[in-house]
Order: sequence, then C-alpha cells, then structure tokens
Amino acid sequence: MMDFLQITNDPVLARRCDAIPGMRLFVDLEINGKAERQAGRNTFISTHHLDDVGRIKAELHRSQLMVRVNPLHAGTAKELDAVLGQGADLVMLPMFHTPDELQAFSRMVAGRVPIVALLETAGALRSLDDWVNTPDLWEVFVGLNDLHLSLGCRFMFEPLAQGILDRLAVRVQSQGLRFGFGGIARLDEGLLPGRWVLAEHVRMGSEAVILSRTFHRGEAAVSYESQVRPLRLAERELQARTAHQMEADRLRTREAIEVIALGMEHAA
Repeated sequence: MMDFLQITNDPVLARRCDAIPGMRLFVDLEINGKAERQAGRNTFISTHHLDDVGRIKAELHRSQLMVRVNPLHAGTAKELDAVLGQGADLVMLPMFHTPDELQAFSRMVAGRVPIVALLETAGALRSLDDWVNTPDLWEVFVGLNDLHLSLGCRFMFEPLAQGILDRLAVRVQSQGLRFGFGGIARLDEGLLPGRWVLAEHVRMGSEAVILSRTFHRGEAAVSYESQVRPLRLAERELQARTAHQMEADRLRTREAIEVIALGMEHAA
C-alpha cells in the first residue's frame, strides 16, 4: 500500500484523512521563490504557516505528518527547530541542486527525524549518486512540476515517458530508500487519467503520491472518502496485472504523454 499524501492545513480534513489507512499528511511551508518559478501555472502555492504544523499534528493518531520547509537558506536551522518543536514526523527539503545542500540539511536535522529529498532540479538529478547515501535520508520524492521545467519539458509527465523515473526508481530502491513521485487526479480525470498515472506508480514500486486538489473540491461531505476508496481498490487491481499487461499499459501511457506534449508544443 503506497502512501497517499494530502497537502492541507485544515484540521477537519486532516482528521478525516487520519481515519483512512495509508494516508500521510503534508504541511507545506515552502514559499521562497516558488511563485516566481511557477508563474502562470495552475500549481499549489502554499498559504500554510508554522502554527499549522502543531494544529495538524494534534489531529493525527496513526498518520505521519510531513513538513516541506523552504529551500536551504540562512534561516534553515531555525526553521527546522520550530517545525520539529511542533511535532513533524518527516521533513522535506525542496529545490536543492547539489549534494552539499542536502548534506548540510542532514547535519541540521541531526537525526531527529527522517528526511525526504524532493528531487526537482536538473542538478539534483545529475548528482543523484553523490547524495543518495546522505545520512537519515528515508525517501526520494520526485517533484514533476519543477523538474519538467528544469529539464526544458512542456508537460509535467514527460520525464516519465522518457524513462527518467524508471532509472531513478531503480537507483533509489537499490539504496534501500523509498521512492515516490508527482501528483494524481481522480481515477478517470486529468489530462493524463489518474488511473494511468497510478498504474505507473504500481509498475515502478512507488510508495508515495500526492493527491491533487480534485479530491477535496467543494462537493458533498462524503466526496473525499468516496474518491480515495476507489483509488485504493484500483491500486490492488493494478498490482495483480501480469508483466505483459504492465508493459502494454506503460507503452500506452508513454504514447499519450508524447501526444499531449506535442500538442502543447504546437499551441505555444
């Protein structure tokens, strides 16, 4: 069962998520430089605050709380102390380019909690072998929104079609670390259907994916649970595929991504 990651600072939603097996809650404190990097794109720009860490942690009984802090800066050590003081179970470092940045972050965390490395730059991708053994590293999560821009791609899932994520998964898992990537829409929604994205997660042995905002848009109170449940059922069904079926699904998804990317190129 992979972790479904829900970004929220809403205690009510956090409590509902905590009642669902296999959820990980995610408070996002990253603001430095993010609006400029992702200008003009329909991506999540956080409005979370430090106090949200403690507010969400107080609602959780079985789910882990992960906190994404800002990219490494002069105030990182102080930021980490504050986040860990409010009970974060995991800390995520975004937008690092070099092994030195992640290793400095590790020294500041000093073994207090496991670290999640958010791989979302070309530099981090190129230098993977030099930082994948960083002390206390627990998971490598690939952030496709920024990585595809860093690599000069038009569509966020192009690195998947190009085989980059397959190579990353093999290397990360060979180190004994967890691997996850990107976000997922509801099963039959999205430019690339959520079911197809989930199929690729299962094929590569991914252990984490972010649930998109479509899972908790303003509908009936039962909507969130009623949309997460089929995703979990689909995960089990996809795990039962044969190797031949998995390969056929991979090729179909790759072709769809290439068509979408080409359409975006022509529309630009």
